[in-house]
Amino acid sequence: MTGPNRKARAFLCLGGNLGEPERAMAEALQVLDASPETCVIRVSSVYRTPPWGKLDQPEFLNAAAEIETGLTPHELLSQCLAIERMLKRERRDRWGPRVIDIDILTYDDERIADAMLEIPHPRMLQRAFVLLPLAEIAPGLVLEGKSISEHMARLDASGVEPVKTGGEWWKNEAIRPLTRSPS
Repeated sequence: MTGPNRKARAFLCLGGNLGEPERAMAEALQVLDASPETCVIRVSSVYRTPPWGKLDQPEFLNAAAEIETGLTPHELLSQCLAIERMLKRERRDRWGPRVIDIDILTYDDERIADAMLEIPHPRMLQRAFVLLPLAEIAPGLVLEGKSISEHMARLDASGVEPVKTGGEWWKNEAIRPLTRSPS
């Protein structure tokens, strides 16, 4: 686990398909980066992706981010959930429409499986909308003995396409924060 001066490396997947998902993802990243315990290192392009799981809903926007954090995995989960609440995420249908979703994909090399958290994310290797943005920022990341790029090569990525390229989109000054801090 983390110590007082140790920073862990974690990868997140962000997405949404209601309201202004790009704005919500940008604000989530800005709040994470403003936290004294967390620093956003790298962010993928924004990808438009078809719905997964529940198909009768609008397309999603998704991105991946690499962060460094002094938070434990459970503290990071709490921070992500607080940001989702701040951005008015309502949990109704599993895999249903949402304003924002922040998933912890990996946290260093840790493996966690409890009632609150599972790391690595249990379905990430099945989802092109997760692996394509992740492969952009961490192609050499290894899970289950293969790189993210190798895992990506076996998935159908049709319909997953970049709509805003480059990793600086979330810093855009035109995106004004909806609120200041998570509660």
